[in-house]
Amino acid sequence: MSEVPDWPDFRADHPGARPTEWLRSAAEPDWSAAVGHRFAIACNEGRVPAEVMRRYLVQDYQFIGAFCALLGRAIHTAPDLAARLPLGRFMGLLCSEENTYFVRSFDALGVPEPLRRDPPLSEAAQGFRALMVEAAESPRHAEQLAVLCVAEWVYLSWARPARDSRPPEPFWCAEWVDLHGSPYFEGFVEGLRAALDREVMALDAGARARVRALFTRAARLERAFFDSAYDEALPAG
Repeated sequence: MSEVPDWPDFRADHPGARPTEWLRSAAEPDWSAAVGHRFAIACNEGRVPAEVMRRYLVQDYQFIGAFCALLGRAIHTAPDLAARLPLGRFMGLLCSEENTYFVRSFDALGVPEPLRRDPPLSEAAQGFRALMVEAAESPRHAEQLAVLCVAEWVYLSWARPARDSRPPEPFWCAEWVDLHGSPYFEGFVEGLRAALDREVMALDAGARARVRALFTRAARLERAFFDSAYDEALPAG
């Protein structure tokens, strides 16, 4: 992990910087490794091997329950209705369009039902799910935002450049790019960043350190999770 000073010193050295830029810097080199991961590049180009995509989606699908709980908690701890509404809309997308994408992809890729329901989890998947539960249990809105922001901003960062150039097939690559590179998703991530910016600005040093620790841990787990898609010790259907 790179040595990045605390937010006040970082801001002094980078006039005009946003707190989320400070957090992203603190998450290097894991952040750049996740955004530039071979899985991300292959997905943008429509050439993820079927067994890798099966392994990736089977593991990723196990996050939905914990992720919904994290979103629900973030809605609860948000300061007002204006902050709650975009999180609620995203919850609806997760439970409908994104969930349907998983089911269709599992069907097309021939993933058996037992593997959809209860697969053996990679160490990275277990760690990320535990992180979501930990953040959801916090009373601080900033801590839920820290994990949510990494989970969505990393995906936007690699999917957005391919939004207008990704090949149409296979659909499990193309639609995964579309879900994470769309104008709606870009706006949602900007809203997450803006909310986290405001939260960090209001925190004391101890609370900031906690947010930074969650953010950098999430980035490290994102990188490891992409790595695990290529782990042949995990079942691929």
